[in-house]
Amino acid sequence: MIIRATIVDNEELARLRIRALAEQAGDVEIIKECSNGCDAIQAIRASVPDLVFLDVQMPDKTAFEVIEEIGVQQRPYIVFVTAFDGYALRAFDVRALDYLLKPIDEQRFAEALSRVRAALSREHDSDVGRRLAELTTQLSLSGRDTLDPPIVNRIAIKQRDRIVLVRIADVDWVEADRDYVTLHVGDKTWLMRETITRVETRLAPARFVRIHRSILVNADRVQELRPLTKGAFAIVLADGTELKLSRNYRDAVRRVAGTDL
Repeated sequence: MIIRATIVDNEELARLRIRALAEQAGDVEIIKECSNGCDAIQAIRASVPDLVFLDVQMPDKTAFEVIEEIGVQQRPYIVFVTAFDGYALRAFDVRALDYLLKPIDEQRFAEALSRVRAALSREHDSDVGRRLAELTTQLSLSGRDTLDPPIVNRIAIKQRDRIVLVRIADVDWVEADRDYVTLHVGDKTWLMRETITRVETRLAPARFVRIHRSILVNADRVQELRPLTKGAFAIVLADGTELKLSRNYRDAVRRVAGTDL
């Protein structure tokens, strides 16, 4: 899941620091930067971000005035950013997810993002559950006894406001990072909250092979295998991407090449 975020801070250095940390996180897309409260209100209403990093004190409006004008219906998740710790209690009164003190510490930023991810995941699960319940009711009322079998040649990637369907055959390779995987599809990448073990189970029938503890590769995309030292291989895909096949996954060579080497 990509987190669409807006930065609101009248200090340029603070905005640069937040942007750098967000880019480092890998799943945060900064869609807008604002240096004052009035611009922030317009931007939030126009783009409806998932998250706003919001400076408490700005020349024209305080963070609390910005939140009040946005209203409950359009309010995104808020992480307050300030040089003063005296606003902490009031920040949580308006249900901010976290409170970051300047200069922003990298570890504290990561903790704040973890809270945001958890909140978005809960929101998504609740929304999906509601939709499934509505679908079940509709099917029951229509007298339909069974659902059509699921389409297994595509993988559904849940975004903030949509579900993207990616053909499994179009996926070149998959890379894992803890509880997330990135699907590399041509020049695009898609982030999913899923373990690589579960993804491997789903993709194995489509000739996806585990070549490293954090990498799956579409065997049909492999163009070359180059022996390295100590039983490892370099695997070159059709688009020129080069991946390393770990010696611990030596059996994958036969599955990729279709023969013993």
